[in-house]
Amino acid sequence: MESLLFTTTSFIIALAILIVVHEFGHFWVARTLGVKVLRFSVGFGPIVWKYTGSKDKTEYALSAIPLGGYVKMLDEQEAPVPEAELPRSFNRQKLWIRSAIVAAGPIFNLLFAILAYWIVLVSGDFGIRPIIGKITPQSNAEQAGFQTGDTILAVGTQATPSWETALLALITARDQGKDVPVKVLTNQKTEHIRWIIAANIAQLSSGTRVLEEFGITPARPKIPPIIAKVIPGEPAAQIGLRPKDLLISADNVPIEDWISWVNYVRKRPEQNIILKVQRQNKILEFRLRPKAHKVKDQIIGRIGASVVIPKDLNEKYQVLVQLDPITALKKAIDKTVQLSQMMLTVIGRMVIGQAELDNIGGPISIAEFAGKAASHGILQFFKFLAAISISLGVLNLLPIPILDGGHLLFFLLEGIKGSPVSEWMQLQGQRIGIAILLLLMSLAFYTDINRLLE
Repeated sequence: MESLLFTTTSFIIALAILIVVHEFGHFWVARTLGVKVLRFSVGFGPIVWKYTGSKDKTEYALSAIPLGGYVKMLDEQEAPVPEAELPRSFNRQKLWIRSAIVAAGPIFNLLFAILAYWIVLVSGDFGIRPIIGKITPQSNAEQAGFQTGDTILAVGTQATPSWETALLALITARDQGKDVPVKVLTNQKTEHIRWIIAANIAQLSSGTRVLEEFGITPARPKIPPIIAKVIPGEPAAQIGLRPKDLLISADNVPIEDWISWVNYVRKRPEQNIILKVQRQNKILEFRLRPKAHKVKDQIIGRIGASVVIPKDLNEKYQVLVQLDPITALKKAIDKTVQLSQMMLTVIGRMVIGQAELDNIGGPISIAEFAGKAASHGILQFFKFLAAISISLGVLNLLPIPILDGGHLLFFLLEGIKGSPVSEWMQLQGQRIGIAILLLLMSLAFYTDINRLLE
């Protein structure tokens, strides 16, 4: 688990980047279209630092509460405006100008996601090859003809070099309501098309359990049970296990690979295990007692040892996805569109009461993901930023008053009726919007706290 300081720092950095991107969209388009910006603030509340630009006297500020930001423009609805400055007031602008300024924030979030994915794809993104390990009997995957050892090459027209792309393609295909062709490479190195009928794929969720629901278990490499290192003070170190020890059997049951050993240990917290180990040319016997460790709502066993990773493992299971700049741009746009559509689908399911709570995360979950992504390197952090930026962009375009999409809704009504929406209607809309956001925030916090208590 990443340290609290590292996780918190990663979360604050991610939040600051995405706030700046969003508010810069409003700022840049406002300035470009001739509206005067009074303040560009990252954060809310008391100002802790500020700088005033010499050209237009715009105030750039950092505020005490780093949970958002805002761009304050010259506006008669907010404060009196000198007559000479009236042409630069937001409320005096044409409808299309006001709409462009409001829409710019979410649009910049989506453009940032494209940029982040483009950087990742040009730099080279490592993934896991989509090789099928097991097929659940009588599952939809078995009905479609999938077999152990199949490598998924494409879902529909979407190439799938990794499990990440395969999972996204399956979820996207689910919403198209059509039979889906899946190209695979078999163990015999021949290509085949497996057809998933629309009725079967329509049953899948939007979460990470898509493969499990469909009946596919990804192939896992068989790693020899050779110890790489032991953690001081943990059970493995206490009984004298050493690096390079080969685990032979547990309670006279042969240990086939590291995963089977891990599963054996997890099921036996605070239970004695008779462990046989080969050390050089000697067979040694130990009495091992895994320490009890709580994970969500389960108590599992843990011994504090890691495994030696074979050098050829990455060649078989890992794939590097690296594209030329033009192809990477197209793929980055496609992925941003796919994730945006997926998020809208999840929101739609929430509205009709069909969304699962596992698909909803609040600030605690986001902070955890930020820490994990940052710990795996800058490219993983960019992927995390892209995904969250898409979420912010899509959410802010929803027609909920007080969000950007709510303002755009009022502008649409203004365009239809030929005059601005009344202040009373705007006020009522804002009250409804606040209630909806409080409900969503409560739900997000509820799911976060539930995960912590599990």
